[in-house]
Amino acid sequence: MTSSQVRKSHPPVGVLLREWRAARRLSQLDLSLDTGVSTRHLSCVETGKAQPSRETLARLADALDMPLRERNALLLAAGYAPQYSENTLVTPALERMREAIELIIAHQEPYPAFVINRHFDVLMANTAAQRVNALLMRGQQSPHTNLLRQVFDPDDFRKVIVNWPEVAQKFLRHLHADIAAAPLDTTAQALLDEVLAYPDVPARWRFRDVEEEPAPVLNLIFQSDLGELRFFETITTFAAPRDVTLDELRIECAFPADAHTAEVCARLAREAPAG
Repeated sequence: MTSSQVRKSHPPVGVLLREWRAARRLSQLDLSLDTGVSTRHLSCVETGKAQPSRETLARLADALDMPLRERNALLLAAGYAPQYSENTLVTPALERMREAIELIIAHQEPYPAFVINRHFDVLMANTAAQRVNALLMRGQQSPHTNLLRQVFDPDDFRKVIVNWPEVAQKFLRHLHADIAAAPLDTTAQALLDEVLAYPDVPARWRFRDVEEEPAPVLNLIFQSDLGELRFFETITTFAAPRDVTLDELRIECAFPADAHTAEVCARLAREAPAG
């Protein structure tokens, strides 16, 4: 792709910078003080009168706390090659990282664990997650591979979540945080619009000031044929990732919040077919 083609497929770099600065609620003076780039130069970059160097863009991206995908978009908009690779988990480049992920979710047995990207698509899950899902859905297949759609769709897991309002708000807080971290992510914005359009979702949930959780950790409570199951979750991310895929991955591990849930998970593992 030529430099002119790149520029045509992305907004001008000055427009991107201005939008990011506005999203972070920073003035040109604020950004200048954070980066050491003069306000005059920032103004010229934003208006298209000056071409920023790669080094300048890196400093601006650091100050704006931009995710790796958005840093690449900024470089492309300025006519530069992207800095960060984006590999799928099955590529040799991420072999060691994929092995680490598989080790984490395998060691989570007999409790559920799964891997999602920043748009809440489920990329991997351990067999415990599959067993618990089969119990909750009575053997029916979920119509979605996206965690938010599973939580908000009345025909999916939503119907078995006892404390659905609290759980739904928890996931919305995560989505709002992701949008705040990448305010120009149209996919995340569209996902927010989609889940808010499901039945009986309060309009006020569109805003970030949803109700605060009263408990230190929110339990996810499910109704099942073996009684109520209660879990709490932890989230694992990669430290200092240099790949877009790794930067956007989250490993969610569910732990039993009571003895009954632990016993049900152990029973499902014992009764699972060998192989």
